[in-house]
Amino acid sequence: MAAYLLRRLLIALPLLVVVSFVVFYLSRSFGGDPVDAILGEKGSAATRERLTKDLALDKPIVVQYVRYLKGIVTRGDLGHSYIMNESVSAELRVRFPRTIELTFAAMILAILIGIPAGVLSAVYKSTWVDYLAMGVSLAGVSIPVFWLGMLLILAFSGLLPVSGNLDPSLKIDRVTGLLLIDTLLAGNFAAWWSAAKHLVLPSLTLCTIPLAMTARITRASMLEVLGMDYIRTARAKGLPGLTVVMRHAFRNALIPVITLIGLEFGYLLGGAVLTESVFDWPGMGMYLVNRVFQSDPIAICGASIVVASTFIVVNLVVDALYAFIDPRIRYGSA
Repeated sequence: MAAYLLRRLLIALPLLVVVSFVVFYLSRSFGGDPVDAILGEKGSAATRERLTKDLALDKPIVVQYVRYLKGIVTRGDLGHSYIMNESVSAELRVRFPRTIELTFAAMILAILIGIPAGVLSAVYKSTWVDYLAMGVSLAGVSIPVFWLGMLLILAFSGLLPVSGNLDPSLKIDRVTGLLLIDTLLAGNFAAWWSAAKHLVLPSLTLCTIPLAMTARITRASMLEVLGMDYIRTARAKGLPGLTVVMRHAFRNALIPVITLIGLEFGYLLGGAVLTESVFDWPGMGMYLVNRVFQSDPIAICGASIVVASTFIVVNLVVDALYAFIDPRIRYGSA
């Protein structure tokens, strides 16, 4: 297992280099002139020339990228945003945990609702339970996230917070960056309750697509397993139906479900932009959108590297879970 994970990490390094270069190239080529973004139209020619040389914008794109990559390798620094005059790494350390918290909340809802719905749909195939579960999952895939978010705001604006992630009057010291954890560490239950309420509507909005996909994949996988010979043998032996479903069928049906959950987590991490925009959630999605509008290639590239790295780590964790769930899977063995 260790050798397999090490090989995957070694493969991931050139992948990150390719992803970061593509993003860096596109942001430099089509994002406008950074000098114009910094100085506006009032900068003198001498100032523009000096700034262009300082930022190495007069160099080929490959040279600019190598210079940027050298800073990451030697200092672990994702660069300095010359538009906002701030460290990209420092800003992402604040914003990334907020997006992680929102993504985890959405995935937990998707798993807690989607997997039971898929199991019940498979067990009670072609009944009203099946039709209801699949109908709801189809609606979850079809409804645009931004439209659902606005509907939830209209419906619950008087009951739940609709913007931000904490009441502005409450101040919490940042330890992990995850508000639900930091408020508990501080023993401030009023702040914890405020953070939890702020999380409800964005997580409900963000979880719809992964919930629907999880329910549908769970149903399909359970139907396939329930039709196998060993399940019929277990039923013929007189084992209780719940034992057959949960002990013999469910565990073997989890492999494709876990694969989907890993992919959906990566999708949510990069696709939380719309949800964060609708609910003014101060996470990485909002940060990335603002930097795209401001033509800030260093910030865009840094955020993209973080998202790509997280996606790779999540997929490694999913691969490791395979061997835990199914003892027949052993990486690195003959």
